[in-house]
Amino acid sequence: MPIPDIWTLMLPMLEVAAKGETSVPMSEEEIAARFGLTAEECEQLLSSGGQTRLRNRIQWAKFELMKAGLLESPKRGRFVISDRGRQVLANPPSRLDKKFLLKFPEYKEYQESYRKSPSGQSGGPAASLEPIATSEIGATPDEMIEKAFAMTQAALRADLLDPILQNSPKFFERMIIDLLVAMGYGGSHSGAAEHLGRSGDGGVDGLINEDKLGLDRVYIQAKRYARGNQVGRPDVQAFVGTLVGHGAGKGVFVTTSTFSPPAIDYVRHLQQRVVLIDGERLTALMIDHGVGVRTTRTLEFKRVDEDFFTEE
Repeated sequence: MPIPDIWTLMLPMLEVAAKGETSVPMSEEEIAARFGLTAEECEQLLSSGGQTRLRNRIQWAKFELMKAGLLESPKRGRFVISDRGRQVLANPPSRLDKKFLLKFPEYKEYQESYRKSPSGQSGGPAASLEPIATSEIGATPDEMIEKAFAMTQAALRADLLDPILQNSPKFFERMIIDLLVAMGYGGSHSGAAEHLGRSGDGGVDGLINEDKLGLDRVYIQAKRYARGNQVGRPDVQAFVGTLVGHGAGKGVFVTTSTFSPPAIDYVRHLQQRVVLIDGERLTALMIDHGVGVRTTRTLEFKRVDEDFFTEE
C-alpha cells in the first residue's frame, strides 16, 4: 500500500505515544507494521535521497502534534502523549486534520505567526502537509521552491529551541558566545569568553566587545526560560538600571521565550540602545550565522544563459 500521508499518521502516532516515551525511529517500526508497509516501501527515499519518505512523514506528523500540544518532549529526541492528547484519544475524531488542530490556541497561534513572518509567505510547516502543486495553484515553480524553503526554515527554528532548553545554562552561555563571535563581536572565542560568563552584578551576565579593537562594549543579559514564561518589564528595567550604573549605552537581552508587550514598549523610549532577542529571533540568528545547524544538502538551480546565445 502507499505510504500514509501525514494526516493519516496523526491518530496512530498519538496511540503509539500513549504507550510510553518513544522516538521517531522507535515509532517507525510500529507504524510500518500497523499499515502493513513492505520493506521496500519503508526504504523508499525522498527525491533528495537523504531520508526515507516514511520517516520524513512521521517526523512532520510529530511536529504538528507537538505544535498543537498533543505531544510533549520530556527530553531531547523523545516524545510522549500529553494530557490534551489523551483527551483527544478518549473521544477521537475520524481523522485528525488541520481544521481539527486549529481548535487549539497554540496551533492557531503558530499558524498565524508564520503568516506574519517577514518573508510575506502564507502558511507554515503545516502547509507542506498538502501537496504544494494543489495548495498553490497558479504559483510559479520558483515560488513553490521559495515556499518550501520557508516552511523548512520555520520548522528548523522551532526545533532549535528544544536542544537549547534541554542543555545546561553553561551550554547556553557558550552558545551565545558562538553566536556573537559568528556575528562579528568579540573578535575571537577567547576574547569573547574572557568577558562573557563572569558572575555579573545587577542583572548583567557579561559584556563583549562590539568591535575587534574593543572601542565599545555591549552588556548582555541572558534568560533561558521555558516556552510560555515571558520576560516582563521589571526584568528589563533592572537590566537597564544596571546599564545606567555602569555608564553603558548599549545592551542585549536574550531569552529563549518571549518578552511581554510592556517590556517591548519600555525599551522603545530609552536613551540607551537596548535590543531584545526572543527565542524566535535567537534561532533565526543562529540559522543565519550557522550556529547549531549544518547544511544537509545544496540544490543548484540553473537558467538559460541568454548572453551565451546572443550573437554579436
